[in-house]
Amino acid sequence: MQEVHAALLGLSHPHSLAHLRTLQAVPEVAGITLWDEDEALLQATVESQGEKISGTTTDLASVLGRQQILFVVGALRNDLGPPVFIRALEAGKHVITDKPIGKTAVESAQVAAVAKRERRKLGVFYQNRSLPPIQDARRIVEQGLIGDLVSVEMRMVTTQVQVRNPRHWLFNQDKAGGGILSWLGCHYIDQILNITQDEIVSVAAQVATRSGEDIDVEDVAALSLRFASGAVGTLHAGYMLSMSGGGYHNAVGYDTYVGVNGRLGRITWSSNGTPSSIYVESAHPSWASAPQRTFDYTFGDSPAYGGASGETFLRAFISACQGNGEPLATGEDAIRVAKVVDAAYESSRSGRRIDI
Repeated sequence: MQEVHAALLGLSHPHSLAHLRTLQAVPEVAGITLWDEDEALLQATVESQGEKISGTTTDLASVLGRQQILFVVGALRNDLGPPVFIRALEAGKHVITDKPIGKTAVESAQVAAVAKRERRKLGVFYQNRSLPPIQDARRIVEQGLIGDLVSVEMRMVTTQVQVRNPRHWLFNQDKAGGGILSWLGCHYIDQILNITQDEIVSVAAQVATRSGEDIDVEDVAALSLRFASGAVGTLHAGYMLSMSGGGYHNAVGYDTYVGVNGRLGRITWSSNGTPSSIYVESAHPSWASAPQRTFDYTFGDSPAYGGASGETFLRAFISACQGNGEPLATGEDAIRVAKVVDAAYESSRSGRRIDI
């Protein structure tokens, strides 16, 4: 790939510096322009994280007018992002954003429509798609090794709200649009859709605020899912762990379980975050000599968001911007996830199962 220049839009998002590290780690990125409305924050970032930074500005029009910039990374508050992303697309820039693009599926779809009209790539940071265990799980399903899908079960619980700054905009409905589902549960909904390649067609859900903190978004959610194939699924997500510390990049701050069950077998794993092994059972004839297998993974070191696989994810987006294929997670993928999240909120409000 050719060397490119990029811009990072927003420095106060919880993932802004992680995205900056990814841009710095990817060899194809030759220069990075930073935009934020806070001049002091721009200067502090240059002083502490200056590698590859080629310029800073508080003027959005200025950065979007720079012809050498191929793409922008958007790391903005959920309610502020969509208008900025639309401006970037209309200025001819490819855009990759932190999830969920906008507060709702409708807002995300508006951004995607502009990307399509302007013939620009729109990506979203569901970077777990580039993890080898996730890719292997998808491949196993695609190869028919577990047979027709029967059910999916996922659990993702993480550290409590009290160690995540309850006053942060993430816990404000007007600014964030939702809580645990729109911020973290969305990754697991995307995993379900990506691994199974099945569509979620209806949702029944209950969400609640049980942390005792003064927040107005849900901090726990339980979803029941129906797939187009007729399979069923569940997702349980919440800010619950009381003994796992705090912070947004806490390696032991999660407790997850994934089970993908088919007529011929299953794929499972349990981890504190990124799975280092997956277990597979298959009654498929091609696995007759070893119907139970465990796949172990050792991951490469990288300062990028998501480690070495985070570099792979961004490099795939850059390649797509240069005319080679599609991003690993597109705007359309983000809309699919957002529709499930929106349906879960509506189901909990109405007490009804919601068709998508």
